[in-house]
Amino acid sequence: MRMLETATPAPPLEVSEWLNTKGPLALPDLAGKVVVLHAFQMLCPACVQLATPQMQKLQAMVEGSEVAVVGLHTVFEHHAAMTPVALKAFVHENRLSFPIGIDRHDDGDAIPLTMRAYGFEGTPSVVLIDRQGRMRFQGFGHQPDLALGVLIGSLVAETA
Repeated sequence: MRMLETATPAPPLEVSEWLNTKGPLALPDLAGKVVVLHAFQMLCPACVQLATPQMQKLQAMVEGSEVAVVGLHTVFEHHAAMTPVALKAFVHENRLSFPIGIDRHDDGDAIPLTMRAYGFEGTPSVVLIDRQGRMRFQGFGHQPDLALGVLIGSLVAETA
């Protein structure tokens, strides 16, 4: 996981459908919280075995706190297999409780809009967004619990 050289505003989440929320979610709705944005695919082995369970554990630990976990199902391969219906079954079977947005596609491009905007290299990926809505850390691949916890804690500890 790398610290970004400059803190830039996090791009909006381009989501076609939300799961585990009462309505659409936008990053400005989470102003004042540290946001852990977890980009995954349900057929990605590292996502299924490591990163998504890690985010579910984090969600259970931080629920009601100054930290918000937000999932982004960002499909850039195996499009026919990873439909919203299949994702809903995956979320149910894995008892995922954090909000999950389905990354929006435009016509003709296999890479979804939010994935492009954030420059994700693949999945799993994680971005930490500070209380002011700025991207501060970004990582590709599963992030070790301790390293992720230290980074989240450093952002929670910041006052401005």
